[in-house]
Amino acid sequence: MMRKTPAPALASALALVVALGTTGGAQAQGSNAAQDKKALVAKVLQLQQPGIENAARLVAEQPALMLLQQAGLVLQRVPAERREATAREIQAEAKKYADEAVPLLRQTAVRVAPTTIGPILEEKFTADELKQLIAILESPVNRKFQQLGGDMQRALNEKLVAETRATIEPKINALQQAVGEKLKAAAATAPASAPSR
Repeated sequence: MMRKTPAPALASALALVVALGTTGGAQAQGSNAAQDKKALVAKVLQLQQPGIENAARLVAEQPALMLLQQAGLVLQRVPAERREATAREIQAEAKKYADEAVPLLRQTAVRVAPTTIGPILEEKFTADELKQLIAILESPVNRKFQQLGGDMQRALNEKLVAETRATIEPKINALQQAVGEKLKAAAATAPASAPSR
């Protein structure tokens, strides 16, 4: 005579087997979903690479632009016959810096984007939202709009400058004059350096 397993024990064992099978399947599905989401994020980053590179270029150029602005103020005190040549030399140095710094920052930005921007995209967007975002970024209308960005910016800048030149130029000149006077006053009142012993 066969010994029968009590029904509650059999039901518990079957439930455990089913639960283990389901958990393993859910883990596999979760792992696949995470991999799919990582692939979608990688696609978004690839599509946004020009923007990432442009942001890096701006970061690289900002110190040189600030330095050129400061140099422009100091150039006012350089003798007129040396001013233009000195300005060209300074611009050449700034270009040399940019030629070295911009590619370095671009490469670094593209390299670190997956570990900086990637986790934010993974956390804040669902897989479906990432798919929608990719569709938007890949759309011909969006590409056309992005290509026109430079033209639109130039048109806006030209009109902005043309319409505000009469008002803004005197303000810029007054600022330059005020800064120049303050620099001259500070230089005139600075104590002479102590003689060396």
